[in-house]
Amino acid sequence: MTILHETSTQRRARRVRHKLRLASPGKLRMSVYRSNMNLAVQIIDDTKGVTVVSATTTEKKLRGSLKNGRGMEAAEVIGKTVAERATKAGITEVYFDRGSYRYTGRLKVLADAARAAGLKF
Repeated sequence: MTILHETSTQRRARRVRHKLRLASPGKLRMSVYRSNMNLAVQIIDDTKGVTVVSATTTEKKLRGSLKNGRGMEAAEVIGKTVAERATKAGITEVYFDRGSYRYTGRLKVLADAARAAGLKF
């Protein structure tokens, strides 16, 4: 997609990622996807182009413990889960890529839960 035909959402996401890449080169990126029904988080190694750790509300393990995949409690569970999986993989420090989403509501709860579980960003 050329830059001339980008939507405002795509421009905002590109701007956020660019600033984060400049501020913390070499770190892993914790990317968040938020839809109306679910949340998904990935920790990505951009140098290799590989997803190291991921967690989503559509996983069978997490589905049973959640009322639905879109609330604050789901965001908290996903934040704790991704932080636990990251520490098992030896990851302690990442940078938080919120994409085009504002840092309020579910994203803030997710980030706080990940920090409380031991992930630094």
